[in-house]
Amino acid sequence: MGVRAVELRKGTVIMKDDALLLITDFNHLTPGKGQAIIQMKTRNLITGTTGAIRASSGENFEVAYLDRRQCQYLYRDGNAGFVFMDEQTYEQFNLTADLVGEVMGFVKESSSIEVTFHEENPIGVALPPSVELEVTEAEIAVKGNTATNVKKDATVETGLKIRVPIHITAGDVVKLSTETGDFQGR
Repeated sequence: MGVRAVELRKGTVIMKDDALLLITDFNHLTPGKGQAIIQMKTRNLITGTTGAIRASSGENFEVAYLDRRQCQYLYRDGNAGFVFMDEQTYEQFNLTADLVGEVMGFVKESSSIEVTFHEENPIGVALPPSVELEVTEAEIAVKGNTATNVKKDATVETGLKIRVPIHITAGDVVKLSTETGDFQGR
């Protein structure tokens, strides 16, 4: 369906030149003389590349229809990427590390996660704002280093390396922000 450029907003996914583009920034500029200009920053959902689009206010864009489904993350399959199963149809499918590699450090095996589809093709995952993961390895705290906000390296059960306060030890369950990877509590 065609939508005028002025009706688009940040977070909308559009189709342009057979590419799925997520609008990450949107500016509506009205110069003193002439027609209004729309400037958008975009990120390609398949390749991850960023770009910019400059359009007139009356230009039409095709909004992409995305479907989100609850799926279970099964396991990592070496070269094929990550294997998921649709919880409604029990079909299994792979998502490559290029599409979701960075965010999978926040997802435990056998956990339920929202997967985004476009025309029945999986294109990405949607993480909750925070997750709770168990610390498997943590550096030993040095005595006397407690006066300031000192952090140390730790590894969680998914293999993700994080920075945590020095009182965290192996076996503790920590809450992490999925957007920044920062420690939020235990």
